[in-house]
Amino acid sequence: MINRQAVRHRPLSEFAYAPAEYCLTIRLQAARNNLKRCTLFYGDRVDPHPQVRFRPQNMEKVASDDYFDYYETTINSEYDRVCYYFSLESAKETLYLYADIMAKTIPTERSEFYQYPFIRREEISDVPAWLKKAVVYNIFPDSFADSARNLSCQAKSFFDQKTGQTLHSRLGGTIRGIIANIDYITELGFNCLYLNPIFTAAEYHRYDLLDYYHVSPNLGTDADFRELVQAVHARGMHIIIDGVFNHCSWYFFAFDDVVKNGENSRYKDWFYNLQFPVRRPESGEKPQYSCFAYEPKMPKLNSSNPEVRNYFLDVCRYWIEEFDVDGWRLDVANELDKDFWRAFRKVAKKAKSDSVLIAEIWEDAACWLQGDMFDSTMNYDFRRHCRDFFASGKIDAAEFNSRLIKMNWRYPFPIVQGQLNLLDSHDVSRFRSLCICPERFYLAEVFLFTAVGVPCVFYGDELGVQGEDEYSWRGAMPWDKAIIDDRNFFQHLIRIRQNNECLVSGSFQVLDYSPAGNFVFARARGRKKVVVALNVSACVNEQFVNLPSETPIFSYGYNQDEHTMMPYAYAIWEIEEDE
Repeated sequence: MINRQAVRHRPLSEFAYAPAEYCLTIRLQAARNNLKRCTLFYGDRVDPHPQVRFRPQNMEKVASDDYFDYYETTINSEYDRVCYYFSLESAKETLYLYADIMAKTIPTERSEFYQYPFIRREEISDVPAWLKKAVVYNIFPDSFADSARNLSCQAKSFFDQKTGQTLHSRLGGTIRGIIANIDYITELGFNCLYLNPIFTAAEYHRYDLLDYYHVSPNLGTDADFRELVQAVHARGMHIIIDGVFNHCSWYFFAFDDVVKNGENSRYKDWFYNLQFPVRRPESGEKPQYSCFAYEPKMPKLNSSNPEVRNYFLDVCRYWIEEFDVDGWRLDVANELDKDFWRAFRKVAKKAKSDSVLIAEIWEDAACWLQGDMFDSTMNYDFRRHCRDFFASGKIDAAEFNSRLIKMNWRYPFPIVQGQLNLLDSHDVSRFRSLCICPERFYLAEVFLFTAVGVPCVFYGDELGVQGEDEYSWRGAMPWDKAIIDDRNFFQHLIRIRQNNECLVSGSFQVLDYSPAGNFVFARARGRKKVVVALNVSACVNEQFVNLPSETPIFSYGYNQDEHTMMPYAYAIWEIEEDE
């Protein structure tokens, strides 16, 4: 019998989306090993004939976990308006699924089937092509460099006459330091820079913004940044900057005016939940206004206010048009209103059609990734799953597989391709510090560069930077003496990714996993395939089956003759199948 409760399909969602015009990807979930066949029937929903003429197309089982099988097919046809239903066959019965009804017969009226009303080109699920091919190097500016292969590691203060505030740095990194080390970044193979905030701010992290139209003077000048963008583009790279529009500094001109003029301030509606008189609280005192978390130095902006909205839409336009940046990473994006982001997207895309918008959203972001706001998010779920599987061993391969399916199936596949996958960032512990043994770090990095999505590396990972608190995970780039020199390892992984289209746009399918720690998956595109085998175990693993007979292009601890893997071994193969 067919397990009816396990069957799931949802139209106009990640289960039914258009990756291109006249093209639909349709998905269905069923109980594991319950169906022997799943067939999609589709037709023209405005077929001039009295009865819609349906075409059958077999659905492939593309993934399985402990509970479910996942089926998928992509149809390419002349139809831009489609209706469809499913035929589900088990060993004992056949049922038809249409419009959330499961029955032994199909209906006669076309309105009773699942519908995809019209494939509009404006609603196609995709991201800019360059983002899918990006390999991102994330720099925390204060911690990176102040000259070629150098960082002073000296805290400095700078009085900014324009804002009347003292600006602080902790380690002394500058824009010119990044320029001086562009060759270092390109030699590693990275083709995109993502910079944490560079605008005028008082604290070393620069998330307390004082001036959104200028580079922080203790970091450099606007001319320095313009030179950096030009240097990046001259090397065929892209650059993304950090936008902080949820909150600002409590000395930002508008909030300062509210403190001085109270309810008479023209900016009183620029902020959230003000209680008058507004004052800056003493240390440990709860602020009488909304702010970022409970940080009183960062009052929360009211993005639904038209003046606030127009101000930051102009900031968006300014840095794209005047400095030619390629996109924004958007801080605390899920705390701003959706209409603000819809307007922000229109401005960004008008200024540069292939600019990208990457939101800082730590959880499932499906409602934010419908094509009207963001292109991508920082994929912290990717990090969490890798942490629990590779770093700590908290979960086994079966659970890891299940989590990956949920993560990769919550968005249309082209959107998953654009997710910014990361293992660490300025907000979390260094991944290397979380690993119960050093070898586990390398398994996670192999997975980062071969999984679906955009790999993002936090500066210094290639030189062994570690840390489990704010100052250490944002620690100084160890230019003088690498803690662990893994530059060749990263170079090799980046080269493999950039030279193989399978790792950019190929499908993802888990081929094998077991409690012994083996985890094998493939990325396939046409006749080409990349197979990756990982032994996430402290023991020699002899349970790998059906591994490629070819010699791996990159491996550690793999015995090709016996198809066994030493503890924490990995291997990557490139295969081209016969026609």
